[in-house]
Amino acid sequence: MDNRHHQEDPAVNNRLGAAIIGCGTIFPQHAVPLMNMEEVELLLVVDSDLSRAQEAAERLGCEAVDDYKVILNRPDIQVVHLCTPHHRHADLAEELLAAGKHVLTEKPIAHTLQAADQLRAAAELAWKQSGAQLGVTFQNRYNESSRVIQDMVTSGRLGRLLCLKGAVSWSRSPEYYTTNPWRGHWETEGGGLLINQTIHTLDLLQWFAGGEVQRIAGSVTTDTLSDVIEVEDTAHACIDFDNGVRALFYGTNAYLTNSPVELELVFEQGILLQRRECVYLLQDGQETELSRPAQAATGAKSYWGVSHGLLIQDFYRHVREGRRFWLDAQEGSRALQLVKGIYAASRDAKGVVPPERVHR
Repeated sequence: MDNRHHQEDPAVNNRLGAAIIGCGTIFPQHAVPLMNMEEVELLLVVDSDLSRAQEAAERLGCEAVDDYKVILNRPDIQVVHLCTPHHRHADLAEELLAAGKHVLTEKPIAHTLQAADQLRAAAELAWKQSGAQLGVTFQNRYNESSRVIQDMVTSGRLGRLLCLKGAVSWSRSPEYYTTNPWRGHWETEGGGLLINQTIHTLDLLQWFAGGEVQRIAGSVTTDTLSDVIEVEDTAHACIDFDNGVRALFYGTNAYLTNSPVELELVFEQGILLQRRECVYLLQDGQETELSRPAQAATGAKSYWGVSHGLLIQDFYRHVREGRRFWLDAQEGSRALQLVKGIYAASRDAKGVVPPERVHR
C-alpha cells in the first residue's frame, strides 16, 4: 500500500483530504474536479473491485483499497464522496457521518423513503455532535440556465409563476443494465428512470415551483426493456403544488439518443424556455435569449451538463467555513419523496396520491 499520506497530512497545509467510494460511471465527475482544486488532496479511492480502484488510483496518483472501513480511522481524510450503487448510499453515509466525516453523496439520497428518513436523522445528529455534514449531488441547480430561471421566479419580474413542464428523452441500452447488475432492480436501484435519470429534472421542477406537493397523478411503464429490467423506463406525471402551481413531467429511456432536457415555465407576463441549456424569454411575441452556457458540455455524457465541479467546490467552501450546505438531507429527501410519489400514483386506482402518502 502507498504510504504517502503518512508523509504529509493535508490538514497541516490547510488542505482537506478526500476519498471517493465507488469507481464506476459517475466517478470521473467527482475525481476530476478534486484534482483541479488546490485546497483539496484526493488521498484514496475505494471500490469492491480492487483492480478497478487501482487503475483509477494509478491515473490520479493516490491510494486504492477495496474496503471503505479504512477511512473511518484516517484522520487525514475529512471528506468522502459516495459514488456507489443507490442501495449503499444511506448506510455508508450514516457510518461515515458517525465517524465525523463530511459526506457528499450522489443522488438519490437513498433507495427507499425509510432509509432516507434514517439518514436524515443521522445527518442532523452528526451536525450537532461533530459538525460533520451531508451534501447531496443535484448539480443541475448550479447550471447557468437553472440560476437564471430561479432568479426570474424569485424576483417576480414576470409576475407569478402559473405552471411549468419538463421533458427528458434519453436512451439506455440493455447492456447499461446487464453490465451493472444492481441497476434495473427495485431492491438495489430503488426504481428506474425516475430515481436514476430524471430525478434531476423533477428536483428542478419542484425547486422552481416553490411549494409543497399537494397531489400527484401519473404512471410508469416499461416500454422497451421489460425482458431486461423490472423497473420502469418511461413515466409521466401531473404534479400540483399547494401554491397553485402545476407541473407536467414526461421522461423516457426508450429514445434512441440522449436529447437535452427541455423546460418551459409560464408566468403571468411571459414564458421562459430552456433549450440546449440556453434560456429564452417569450414576451409580446418576441423571443429573447437570456442565457447561454459559457462552457459547452461535450463528449458521450454531455447531456449531464458541466456543473458537478461547481457543486463540489461549493460543498467544500461550506465545509471550510463551517456553514451548512444548502443541498442537504432535507432537500435530498424532497426529491426522493416526489419520485416515490409518482410510483405510488401509478399504483393507485385513481392515479392520485394525497400528501400523507407522498411524504410517508
